[in-house]
Amino acid sequence: MLDSGHQVKMQRSMGEAHVSFAGARLGQLRQIGSAKAQLPRISGGPEVVFLNTSGGLTSGDRLDYAVTLTDGAHVTATTQTAERAYRAKDGPAQVRVSHDVGAGCWLDWLPQETILFDRSDLDRDTHIALAPDAGCLLLESVVLGRAAMGEDIRALRLRDRRHITRGGVPVFLEPMMLDTATLAHPGQTALLGGARAFATLVLCAQGAADALGPVRDALSDATQSAASAYDGKLVIRLLAADGWPLRRQILSLLHVLRRGAPPPRVWQM
Repeated sequence: MLDSGHQVKMQRSMGEAHVSFAGARLGQLRQIGSAKAQLPRISGGPEVVFLNTSGGLTSGDRLDYAVTLTDGAHVTATTQTAERAYRAKDGPAQVRVSHDVGAGCWLDWLPQETILFDRSDLDRDTHIALAPDAGCLLLESVVLGRAAMGEDIRALRLRDRRHITRGGVPVFLEPMMLDTATLAHPGQTALLGGARAFATLVLCAQGAADALGPVRDALSDATQSAASAYDGKLVIRLLAADGWPLRRQILSLLHVLRRGAPPPRVWQM
């Protein structure tokens, strides 16, 4: 379609998927546009798999994912595959993740990695609201292009904000900005130190510090890593040369943090 300036107006992808559970029972399933939610039949607790049928994100696209848990529900939520942010000419793509974890509930939010392609522009907000006695495990991982495909990242913009509250009080807040200026200093450790892949895992629960020793034992030399725990939080940060060693390290950490439970089925290799 042409506007008055004779510029092509591209169709944009919009999607919203919301799933709620009361205990082990499915409450609501709402799907709009390109966002879908699958509920695979597996042993153990319920699992939600979100997917974006548009195949990737670019300027003007928007995705909204949400999980609501009540009545002591314990749920794992993930994404079907890696999310891809492609070249964006006219502003950012937007992703909004909003999970509400009620009294006595637990959520593992374990999306697969986000792959940023050259000249991508992504604006993402993740908010997990915990009841006073609820808990969660959060993962976010990012890969800067696919090294095996010879992809170089010369320019991009990522605004990524992770926010966890407990009883309405912030317990974890991490805003991050990655842009072309950051990539121009590959030798500086504070600016990824030349790494092409990075991740953060956050465990929010009473007794989270008890996992610090096993977590540190699971860290390998294939990634640059650090873990710390304080006041009901355990935070792990990872840097890797590429997405594959990062993924392997994440899987070994999930084995520890999920007490031996297998990763989501779509994660298994």
